[in-house]
Amino acid sequence: MPHIVVCFKWVIDETYLRRAPGGGLDFSSVDYKLSDYDRNAIEEAVRIRTALGGTVTGITVGPPEAAKGVKDALSRGMDAGVFIADPAFVDLDPSQTVSLIAQAVRNHVGPFDLIICGEGSGDLYAQQVGPRLAEALGIDCVAFATQISLEGGTLTAQRRLEGVIEVVTAPLPALVTVLPEINTPRIPGVKDTLMAGKKPVRTLAKGDLGATGGPRLQTLAVRAAAMERACEKFGVEEAEVIRFVDALKKRGVLA
Repeated sequence: MPHIVVCFKWVIDETYLRRAPGGGLDFSSVDYKLSDYDRNAIEEAVRIRTALGGTVTGITVGPPEAAKGVKDALSRGMDAGVFIADPAFVDLDPSQTVSLIAQAVRNHVGPFDLIICGEGSGDLYAQQVGPRLAEALGIDCVAFATQISLEGGTLTAQRRLEGVIEVVTAPLPALVTVLPEINTPRIPGVKDTLMAGKKPVRTLAKGDLGATGGPRLQTLAVRAAAMERACEKFGVEEAEVIRFVDALKKRGVLA
């Protein structure tokens, strides 16, 4: 029966973002949520566990207040959690996150058969943690899967490419990153949330995993998306089409 490890992240809920004066973003009222892409990863792990048996362990890195995310993830069907927590674990770049997770997997999680990650996180969306983690652990990586299955010590995955579906196999243990279309994540009920509080969670501090250095990411500015409209109308007559083309040329859209 497989032991599946799922990586997840507690991120800002963009629903609460507001435009600030000057075109920036107001973060004063933000709340946090489990990254949408990671919900698909958790759901797929739980589905495999339901079909084949075994256990699902979730693992995340973040400041102590991200404990809410651990409980949310556990309420979605995982069996246990590993929380790598420290006030300094904010604004980590993917290489730092991978270093922490890899050490935790090697020294505290135990043998595993499969690691599942979302295709990216809901904040940075760098899409690096999955492939970097596979490299750090010395296992095969299959990225952007839309369907996966385990049989006889082998991972089989479908990947959607331009115009074709690619089917690949990899020996276990392996790592796979999944696309949102792979499943529809469940919505935890009250019973699920209550049960999550009783599931085992191992908390690891910075000292348990070695130094990672200070944050390497620095946000210089955040700007809200803006759309400017010229508010010009054009008809369908030949003269109007010519005027439309001239307008595009003036704005540099056409040469």
